[in-house]
Parts: sequence; structure tokens; C-alpha cells
Amino acid sequence: MIKGGGVSNSFAWILVVIPLALSPLPNGKAYAQNKVLPVTVARPLQREIVEYDEFTGQFAPVEFVEVRSRVSGYLQKINLKEGQIVKKGDLLFVIDPRLFEAALASTKAQLAQSIARLELANRQLARAAKLRQRDFVAASAYDERLQEQRVAAASVAIARAAIRIAELNLEFCRIVAPIAGRIGRREISRGNLVTGDAGSGNTLLTTIVSINPIYFVFDMSESDFLAYQRAVQSGKLKSQRDAIKVFGRLTDEPDWPREGTLNFVDNRIDRTAGTIRVRAVFPNKDGFLTPGQFGRIRIPGSEPYKALLIPDRAILTDQSNKIVMTVTKNGTVVPRRIKPGPMYDGLRIVRSGLSPDDRIIINGLMRARPGTKVTPQKGKIRSAGEKRPG
Repeated sequence: MIKGGGVSNSFAWILVVIPLALSPLPNGKAYAQNKVLPVTVARPLQREIVEYDEFTGQFAPVEFVEVRSRVSGYLQKINLKEGQIVKKGDLLFVIDPRLFEAALASTKAQLAQSIARLELANRQLARAAKLRQRDFVAASAYDERLQEQRVAAASVAIARAAIRIAELNLEFCRIVAPIAGRIGRREISRGNLVTGDAGSGNTLLTTIVSINPIYFVFDMSESDFLAYQRAVQSGKLKSQRDAIKVFGRLTDEPDWPREGTLNFVDNRIDRTAGTIRVRAVFPNKDGFLTPGQFGRIRIPGSEPYKALLIPDRAILTDQSNKIVMTVTKNGTVVPRRIKPGPMYDGLRIVRSGLSPDDRIIINGLMRARPGTKVTPQKGKIRSAGEKRPG
């Protein structure tokens, strides 16, 4: 059973508390109006830059050779280690030379025989010439001696050519590296018959690819190629057919540590793919780059110019418009519509809409509304490559 006195005391306490809760705080409206929110502002980073376009491609050897035999015979010796670096002229394979040594000896004997016949023909011609002067020999007999001498001279020339061919075949028994580079795996073992007949197909022995320098080959779309042509025509960019400095990297490299030169643009656009083949050359002294590897390349898309750079987080989207919030001298937030460009070193290029003296909000955008007052705190815009303090 509840006592009356307890009920009346509790009700009196509630009546006291409710008026206090409903009464406004002293100067509450003025406090809300005078509260100014802090934001971090900074001027756009101004820097002389060159815009780059990036493409994916593959590294390729400058020289590639399939080592094949020029003569047929049994493979007698293999003088290589698979995957090693070879120099031009290094001995790789040896084919059994005995048959070719015998052929060379035979052609030398034939040459001696032809020389003997030529000497005899010369003596007979000289004798016939003397007799012909005294009219002791008929003109037909003299003509026969003259033709015999010419046939003998031709036989000597044929024998000497046969010797040269036999010497070359003997030389071809020693298969040497035609270029310097890295050798591939051997395709045949010792003791096998090697075919050197071009008609039936020369036996593939191994392959060699050059290492330094190395090509980087990539395809550019027709629209990109047309944009470059327009820029070159208007004088805003050098021609891609000139020796332009480019930069490359592998798939696991965050930066662009490799510097090369653009050295070739194809003479036609592929009708089926709608692309044009472009090639650059990179130094590869340490042999780290391997033909067939994928990589990225960036080529200049503009001449050097001064650009304004801001962080992406400072850009707001209003339907199709891009906006940044600026702060005036008296602390008023004013929106600016900008035209952004591509990214550069972690920052966004601003094509138009900002000046170097504008102060943009880079932190605290959630607290900034157009026309409101804020307390600007000085900040700094840094690029991705710039070292942070501390």
C-alpha cells in the first residue's frame, strides 16, 4: 500500500525537474552561431610535368636465331651448356668431318688433274700456233687446239670452285654461335643424324636470343594513335617516330626504373584489331629482362608544362560536375567547378577552374558547406614521391 505522503513528494520532484529541462540554456543560440569548424586548407601544388600514357606489352629479343646445320652427318660433339651466355663465334656442335675431309682431298686431286690438262693444252696450242704461221697446220686443227685449251682452263676453274665448296662443307661441320646471347635447350643428342638439306628441312639444334639491348613491343589503339598524330600536327608533341625517351617497369615494380627509347612505329594499322605496333628498346646489361616477359611502358603524352595538382580526396562530385571547396580570406567556403585531368605522381591534374593562389580544403570536407564560415588550418599537398616528414 502506497502512502499518500510518498506519492505527493515524488510528484513534486517531477514538477520541479520538467521545467528545468524545458527551459533553454542561456545564450544557446548565440553559441551555435559563433561556433566555427576547423578545416585543413592548402594551395594547389604547382609543378612542371610531362603527362604520360601507359601501355602493356612484352619484351622481345633484338636478335633471334634458330641454329641449324648446313650439312648432313652424324652429330659427333656437343660443346654447350643449356641456358648459358655464349659469344659470337663460340663452338656449339661438331658433325663428323671425315666424309667432308675426303671430299676435299678428292677435289684437290681433281684440281691437280685439271691443271695438268691445261698445261698440256697450252703447249699444244703454242706448237700449233708456230706451225700455223708457216702454214704447216690447217686452220681447223689450230681451232681445235685453241678450244681444248679453253676447256682445260674452264676445268681448272671448276675444280677450284669444287675445292671452295668442299672447304665450306668441312667448315660447316663446326657449328658456331652466329650471335651473342643466351642459348636455349638442345633439340638433339650426340650420335643422331643431322640433316642439312634445305629441301627436306634442316635439323633444328638449338636457339639463341640476344640479351642486351632488348626490345619492348606493344600495341596502340587507333584512337590513341590518332590523338598523337593530332598533337604532333599542332606542334604540341614530338613525333613518335623520333627517338623519344620512354620508361618501363615489370609487373612487380612500383616505380618506373627503366629508361629506354622509342625506336619504331609500324607503317600500317592492323585492320582486324584496330591497333598499330610500336616498339621501344631498353638497355639490359645485367640480363635481368627476359624475352617474353610482360611489362608496362609509359610514353610522353605532352610537352613539359606547369600544372596544378591536388589530391583526389579534395574533389567532390555534383552530378556530372567536379567541385572543390575553397576558403576565402574571411573564412567563407566557396565551391569551384574544375575540369580534372589524369593522375600524376599520386595527385590529380587540374585542367581549369583553379588558380595557384586558391586555398582548397583537403581535410574536413564533411564540415564545410557553401557559404558557411570555417577556421582554416594551413596544410600542404605532397606528391606520392615526396618524402613525408619524420
